[in-house]
Amino acid sequence: MELWIYTSRRLVQIVIIFFVILTVLFLLFRLAPGDPVSRMVDPNLTPEDAQLLIEELGLDQPVWIQYFYYLKNFLTGHFGFSFHYGRPVVQIIGDRLPNTILLFTTSIILSALVGIFLGKIASWHKGEKTDTCLTVGALVTHTVFLPWLALIMIWVFAYKLGWFPITGMISEEVWLDPDAGLWPKSVDILHHMVLPLTTLFLIHFGSYLLIMRTSMLETLREDYILTARAKGLPEKVIRNHHAAPNAALPVVTSVGLSLAFSINGGALTETVFTWPGIGRELVFSVSHNDYPLAQASFLLIAAVVLVSNLVVDILYAYLDPRIRY
Repeated sequence: MELWIYTSRRLVQIVIIFFVILTVLFLLFRLAPGDPVSRMVDPNLTPEDAQLLIEELGLDQPVWIQYFYYLKNFLTGHFGFSFHYGRPVVQIIGDRLPNTILLFTTSIILSALVGIFLGKIASWHKGEKTDTCLTVGALVTHTVFLPWLALIMIWVFAYKLGWFPITGMISEEVWLDPDAGLWPKSVDILHHMVLPLTTLFLIHFGSYLLIMRTSMLETLREDYILTARAKGLPEKVIRNHHAAPNAALPVVTSVGLSLAFSINGGALTETVFTWPGIGRELVFSVSHNDYPLAQASFLLIAAVVLVSNLVVDILYAYLDPRIRY
């Protein structure tokens, strides 16, 4: 099958699946107990005012009418206004998304590069002390409970030693200083990133190391590796130029999906470190029944995951000539 035909079919499937996800999300939030008005903490809000607010939000309409307007707004690129912030959802996501991309994309790329490199070394020294230390270290860090590790990092390096900020992404004294230029602000963000970035790196690099090690060991048993050795090629060339590119294919899938899921910002990480990203906003919107913001956040995640799967499949065909669609 031609690649473009396969891509066209997948795009049709993505549209159908996305529409199903959109519908399910709409129904789930409407069927959830409570409403946005009951979550608004305002002691001066009378029952009459609450009812008027419900009518203004359109929550008094039948579900099918709400769905019709929601679908119409979605097709026209309007995701509504946040019930809590009173701002367009697109603006809120636009403010939070760069923060999430900065932190999580950096951590995933760094974790993948280190994991692939160490995975090659571990497989090449199978059964030796180097392999044992790397494998055990990867297993330990990969299975650590993320919130516990994050709190330990904060307690040791931020609270006890005072090397890094405890929470947040920026320092007010730096960003409110009219004389502060781009460099001090960039350094301030990087300073706040160190702890969450280190936590995410320790959690994720182990999985890439283990995947690369397993794939590399399988690749080293292939016939073309034996042929390369029979030709007298150096072991370093065989490892880096013959075995590693093919062994890295499963890692490419893992990295691609990790980048896609990183768009949700890792709710736990952003909550613990008070990082102002999509994940933290998603938790807040769900807990406060902020339908427009929560639905738009979930739809963004779904769209990125669906498209990323397609990109990874297409990338496979270019990385491995044996794969045809």
